[in-house]
Amino acid sequence: MKKKWWHGKTAYQIYPKSFMDSNGDGIGDIRGIIGKLDYLKDLGVDIIWLSPIYQSPFVDQGYDISDYYAIDPAFGTMEDMDELLEEAKKRDMYIVMDLVVNHCSDQHEWFQKALQDPYGEYGKYFYIREGKDGQPPCNWRSYFGGSVWEKLPGYENLFYLHMFAKEQPDLNWENPKLREEIYKMIRWWMEKGLAGFRLDAIINIKKDLRFQDFPADREDGMCSAALMLQNAQGVHEFLQEMKEKAFAPYQAFTIGELFDFREEEMEKYIGENGCFESIFDFAPHLIGGNQKGWYACEPVDPDAYRDTVMRSKLTSQKTGLMANIIENHDEPRGVSRYIPEGEVTEISKKMLAGLMMMTYGLPFLYQGQEIGMTNTHFESISDINDISTIEEYRLAREQGFDEREALDIVAKFSRDNARTPMQWDDTEHAGFTDGTPWLKENPNYKEINVADQEGREGSVLEFYKEMIRLRKDPEYGNTVVYGEMIPAYEGEKRLFAFCRKDEDHTLLVVANYQNEDRTIPMEFDSKKILVNNYPEDNIEKRVLKVKDGWLLTLRPYQFIVAEL
Repeated sequence: MKKKWWHGKTAYQIYPKSFMDSNGDGIGDIRGIIGKLDYLKDLGVDIIWLSPIYQSPFVDQGYDISDYYAIDPAFGTMEDMDELLEEAKKRDMYIVMDLVVNHCSDQHEWFQKALQDPYGEYGKYFYIREGKDGQPPCNWRSYFGGSVWEKLPGYENLFYLHMFAKEQPDLNWENPKLREEIYKMIRWWMEKGLAGFRLDAIINIKKDLRFQDFPADREDGMCSAALMLQNAQGVHEFLQEMKEKAFAPYQAFTIGELFDFREEEMEKYIGENGCFESIFDFAPHLIGGNQKGWYACEPVDPDAYRDTVMRSKLTSQKTGLMANIIENHDEPRGVSRYIPEGEVTEISKKMLAGLMMMTYGLPFLYQGQEIGMTNTHFESISDINDISTIEEYRLAREQGFDEREALDIVAKFSRDNARTPMQWDDTEHAGFTDGTPWLKENPNYKEINVADQEGREGSVLEFYKEMIRLRKDPEYGNTVVYGEMIPAYEGEKRLFAFCRKDEDHTLLVVANYQNEDRTIPMEFDSKKILVNNYPEDNIEKRVLKVKDGWLLTLRPYQFIVAEL
């Protein structure tokens, strides 16, 4: 694999609305981010991805963009953005923005002009189709529930397509003029000094143009949008064109959000001539999922998590570096999802962190992950802001669950878990704002916050710093970044183990994925322990000589990295 500048880096996602508020209006902003750059630099972050800060009505928290060339006043000004780019550059840090071009806001100038003349130039910027006797053209279901089709205001039998909320009309990528408008916008931002983009929901830009019905998978008579994507052909042509016309001239770092892609097409996405530099590894996030809705989802089994991650890495390492994630703005908190209920401690959080940092790929942290932020507690559905959570609550109630049961179901998966304010300290509102936060902070901020963990031995924050330093270590960094990932101790229940091996070093990674001691045979000779999530732990005391060799006793959720 050809080495690239970003391979040895560590990335970090900021959800600006919830990161740091500088002016007391309860909404995080660009100046708040500028004020925390030194914190991120000390953590070891190199690449910062900002969730959308463009002008927006905020129907879907900024993923409905009304002007791609403007900063929403809630976040600051374009001058603030220019300063952020400048200050990041001083610290050898790179800024990546969200690129949301599958759809825009219904308040965007293009859609407003399409409403005035659906058959004219701007009507062709969108998918506007005639219905079937006043009914939608086909039975596809949007990601947020309900039909992907919405009646065009003022027209009895015209509908526009929206894969997400009805206020987010999909852009018609079949129109070359629309594509050129997008490429022009990308180049404009790259000229300002961006390092690149994270591409939102990007595989959705190609539709099955037959717009036909598929077999229904719920009682509503509709089918999942994923079924349509399986039948859509030709997305790579669009992506390669965008790369050639907008990304390649700037050597942009691009990372795609792809849930529904065929494994055999990975080479087309992140291979030597792929569309993107990297894509997120969402395989673990699909564990326990169910097309019927959140009410039918199953908890994550530790062995399923291990097997899924291993399978994904053994496939991707032949092609390129996928981005390793535990959580993001669209997922619940990782420690609440991947660690069994009642077993979430600083030790188990560090185990999960260690696995993420040592598996093959680019580590991509999400704000608050570095201190082990957890899912929050919702008193009622009125506490919830997220559009998709509200729809899943409605669906659960429709299935016969009472209000409390439905709330408990959606609370496990709600995107609002990741969007509560960043927990900086134990002062009012977690140090996020002097005003009233736009979304209520997690009540546990007094126990889990940056101020408590900075410099404290054994904290989750200091452990992440240790893992990031190992990734950049002059001696071991190359092994951690490029070393082959080889399964170890296969067949052991609730044990996640593998080696990272190159011509210089072999590193053994072992995680006891359970809340009790376990003893394993020592299949390898250890040279030294590089990482141990139990501070001041003398692991040698738990090595026992037996007739046929040596045994090692691991403590609950113990994680070690040993050089062999």
